[in-house]
Amino acid sequence: MASNTVTMGHLPSGMGICTTIPDILYVPELIFGGLVWILVACTYVLPYNPQAWVMCVSIFCFLMTFVWLVVFACGSHHNSSGWAAADFIYHGIAAMLYLSASVLLAVVTQAFKSDPANYVYKLDISAVVFSFVATLLYVMHTILSAIRWKSF
Repeated sequence: MASNTVTMGHLPSGMGICTTIPDILYVPELIFGGLVWILVACTYVLPYNPQAWVMCVSIFCFLMTFVWLVVFACGSHHNSSGWAAADFIYHGIAAMLYLSASVLLAVVTQAFKSDPANYVYKLDISAVVFSFVATLLYVMHTILSAIRWKSF
């Protein structure tokens, strides 16, 4: 791990994104974000508005994180400090969006607590857990991206 701290002042490209911090978090963000998207899409819940917000956030963050991953993998950033700042800003916004979606999803799921054997309730519980894990991953990525940005 010593090489990761030495290379914080530059942006990786190619397979280097799989070995450097915070870029190694792209794949878990995609996995947990995709799980939230799938689990919320599998449920049919009466209050549509919170569920629609969760779907909007999970789809937006999934697609943008994938685009961000491709940009970094292709090396399109040309090791510019502007891209490091944009990485920090994007992940900060994604963390705030996921936090708001996670809280709303938890509130909606709490309303179905009266029937814990319900299939939809179990799916929503899973979605809440994965949503908070995705939030944590985006927060960690934001903090580590800020450290990398400041080291440019």
